[in-house]
Amino acid sequence: MQLKDIQLLLDATLLCGEDLLETEIHSACASDLMSDVLSLVKDQKILLTGLCNTQVLRTAEMMDMLCVIMVRGKQPDASMIQMANQKNICLLSTGKTMFNSCGLLFSNGVNGDHAHE
Repeated sequence: MQLKDIQLLLDATLLCGEDLLETEIHSACASDLMSDVLSLVKDQKILLTGLCNTQVLRTAEMMDMLCVIMVRGKQPDASMIQMANQKNICLLSTGKTMFNSCGLLFSNGVNGDHAHE
């Protein structure tokens, strides 16, 4: 599934990273605890979160993620969008909850990290 398909599936607003929309995505993770992302995530390319701060982008960059999707309609400020542009991270915002977003992604072939199950 490409990022542009995920954007449509989640009815998400593209905030930056249009050049990444053709990228194939096969895995994602979801968390509001960046320490969990750092310690548990492996090879996921999307981070879904309810947080809306620059620490999310720093974490995504450290984990080589291509996209951050903010759930529950969270909207970043201009400095966060600028940082995402600088780090070449696609930034999306959806009004859907994290639970529903994850369910939609999973039911459409995007998997999570099975190493810890």
